This record gives sequence, structure tokens and C-alpha cells, in this order.
Amino acid sequence: MSLLHVESVTKSFVKGEHKITPLEDASLVVERGEFVSLMGASGSGKSTLLNLIAGIDRPTSGRIVVEGVEITRLSRTRLARWRAENVGYIFQTHNLIPVLTAYENIEMPLLLLALSRREREQRVAVALEAVGLTDRAEHYPRQLSGGQEQRVGIARAIVASPTLVVADEPTGDLDAETSGQILVLLQRLNTELGMTLLMVTHDADAAAIAGKRLRLDHGKLVESTAATPSVGVA
Repeated sequence: MSLLHVESVTKSFVKGEHKITPLEDASLVVERGEFVSLMGASGSGKSTLLNLIAGIDRPTSGRIVVEGVEITRLSRTRLARWRAENVGYIFQTHNLIPVLTAYENIEMPLLLLALSRREREQRVAVALEAVGLTDRAEHYPRQLSGGQEQRVGIARAIVASPTLVVADEPTGDLDAETSGQILVLLQRLNTELGMTLLMVTHDADAAAIAGKRLRLDHGKLVESTAATPSVGVA
């Protein structure tokens, strides 16, 4: 059974006297362990689709099913719980809390789960090792480089072993060299840890590392192309 089914999803809202539809009749299937990149120009609906899949927003119509759970039918409370347990979100701008250390930022999603302190410590240690920042655990965001901050953000996204990891322009604020390092890390999470990733990007080079590429154009999925990863795993 496929991990994710997006079935004829439309998202509309009213702004003033105008109805805006950033996403129209979109359908998507993602298998467990796939790495999917979603491209499109600004305003094409790709971030809207990502937020719907992550349970941050709700569609106007259509269904989204993740691991057999139709998240579009969940109550607000149950959806928040489902999101905490099943979704890791990698942001473009890190979204780290400046007064917390790297360790504390990574630990935050675990505080929503029924875990002991020891279990949290073990999971954070694994996540730090996965992103190569074990020696930066007690550093604050201001003491880290942009690439290290993004690695902390990635560790926070994977620390709860989520069903699905979504990334919204994860290299958008980074220079070319650091972007390449982050893309290699994402590729490793997929190939070595078997994580299912869905990444939104406008960068064709970034999209090329995924095993599957999709494109959104004016709210509609119009193209699906298999990709050959161009970033080697070091």
C-alpha cells in the first residue's frame, strides 16, 4: 500500500471580492521510502500542497490519506496529535528558537510525545549524529553557521522518526556550497535511513537529487519526470 495518497485536492480562499485557487484538482501518490521533489514557480501552489499534506492546512475539497489515515477527516485536536507523531517539517529559514541550544531545539517535538527523559536524550543523540553535529549540541543558533542551523532544523524534523518528512525550499537561504552539503544530507536520510521525503523547490539542480520529480503549474500537476540524482553521496 502506498504511503501517501492525494486525491483530487483543491484549495481555494476568498480575498476581497476575488476567489483565489492556489491548488486545483491535484492528485499524487508517494510510496514508502521515496524521495519526491516538487517544482514550480512562485505562486504555483507547491507550498500550499506541502502544507496540506503536512496537516497544517485543510483542502477545500478532495482527500489526503497517509498510511491509511484520512487526515482530511480528523478533528483539529486529532490532526495536531497526528502531525506531531507523523510529520517532520524542514523550513527554509530554520525557525530555530534563539534562546535554546541546538539540543533543546531538536528536543522540542519530543516534548509533545509520551517519552521519558532518557528516551528523549537517546533520540536527540541519534538525530545529532545523523546530521553530523554531535559536537555542537550545546551551541546556540547565533554560534552556528547557516548550514549548521539548517542541519539542526533537519535533526529536529527527523528526531521523532516521522512517517513523512516534508521540506519547503530547504536550501533557499544558503550559498551554493552549503546547499550542496544539505542536499547530500537529505539524500543520505533517504538512501541510508529509508526516510520518505517530499521537498518543494524552485531549483532544478536541487530537485534532481530526488528519485521522482513533479511540477506544479498554476495550481495543477502537469508533469511527472523521473530524475537521476546529480549530487553524489560522499
